[in-house]
Amino acid sequence: MIDLTLQTVLILIAAAFAAGFVDSIAGGGGLITIPALLLAGFSPVAALGTNKLQGMFGSGSATIHYAANGQVDLRRQLPSALLALAGGAVGALLATVVPGDFLRALLPLLLVAIALYFALKPNMDDVDRAERLSPFLFGLIIPPLVGFYDGVFGPGAGSFYMLAFVTLAGYGVLKATAHTKLLNFASNIGGFIVFAAVGVIDWKIGLMMGVAQFIGARVGASLAIRIGARLIKPLLVVVCLALAAKLLADPANPLRQLIGM
Repeated sequence: MIDLTLQTVLILIAAAFAAGFVDSIAGGGGLITIPALLLAGFSPVAALGTNKLQGMFGSGSATIHYAANGQVDLRRQLPSALLALAGGAVGALLATVVPGDFLRALLPLLLVAIALYFALKPNMDDVDRAERLSPFLFGLIIPPLVGFYDGVFGPGAGSFYMLAFVTLAGYGVLKATAHTKLLNFASNIGGFIVFAAVGVIDWKIGLMMGVAQFIGARVGASLAIRIGARLIKPLLVVVCLALAAKLLADPANPLRQLIGM
């Protein structure tokens, strides 16, 4: 654990509120909180572990609010959530084995592609469309796969869930957002269990940030329900591009070396 000034703690709480708001609508809350934790002096592994703790509050808050407004059936989606949880736990366990350089190089390209898809595809609204994958196969494949990615690396997991729900399950944008938060919550729990077991979480800071995340996510989810795709779609595009830019700005990103940046 590290000693933090009151000013630093307040900045982390403000960052958590902003992350909860953004994440409940379009994902990408870690884009705000992980850099804030690193700047506060946390080691990378402690930042990831503490981020999983406080992130659970935000994704849990959004999930509860979406479910209360009839956007997601928690009981029906329980098997998918459990598979996402398992995927997140396995991903966190194997975080030191999976080639992180490959993921860091590939992710910006994937995020730009997702942003372009949502920005350019016509008729992207809250109306459900034809599913391309049966609910059984979707639940069997997508939650554990993206959950594994969430555990082993993290950034952009919500965008991948969103893309899968819209393109494969045929969900409208608002419904996809609600289901994304549920699976995000589950894979966060899986990763959190592993990080807690190895003792890298700052519980005091994580819980304070978690309260702010909970409130921010509640506000964001309320706006998303009220406005729908008109809010979610542009914010999702912006978050994907911002996350891609942040990853490319990292001097250690292998993609910079490949393209001579």
